[in-house]
Amino acid sequence: MEENRDNIIQWVCEMALSDSQTALKSLYMAYFGPLMRFTGMYVSSPAEAEEIVSDTFLAIWNNRKQLPGISNFDSYIYMIARHKAISYYRKQHLDQVSLDEISVDLFTSTETTPEEELISQEEIRRLNQAIDSLPAKCKMAFKLVREDKLKYKEVATILNISVKTLEAHLANAVRKLREALADDCR
Repeated sequence: MEENRDNIIQWVCEMALSDSQTALKSLYMAYFGPLMRFTGMYVSSPAEAEEIVSDTFLAIWNNRKQLPGISNFDSYIYMIARHKAISYYRKQHLDQVSLDEISVDLFTSTETTPEEELISQEEIRRLNQAIDSLPAKCKMAFKLVREDKLKYKEVATILNISVKTLEAHLANAVRKLREALADDCR
């Protein structure tokens, strides 16, 4: 996303000032994959995640005139997606959302050669099991910082926690992953 930063600013301005649907489509193409992964942590099916992402872009379009006042569009769009995902659960009449039951597979789109896949498949399985065993907030913090390459401040805003709390979650995640993988190697 970092390489598109200037383009994103331009697209946001075009959308806000001239109601450019082309700019909306460009933003959609830039954010669709990352938002699908992010919302996929909240819901159980890709169809549900896609609906939430679509609702997110609809909200962006409907509020396009206010976009120039947004200083950090990355945080803004992830916050909208998060709120849409939570609202989705409320509509499903769930009183409590338990992210502990949701599996996060960080390696679903890793491209490897057949030889590399044979060698590393067991390590990936062990790492995914270790990641799945993390507490929900640690798992989400780890995914957003390590996979989506978001800045600490952005992730803290998305998760509605302080940067220090985020750092504690990440330190806890790394410590638990090291422990789990060290135990597997013994």
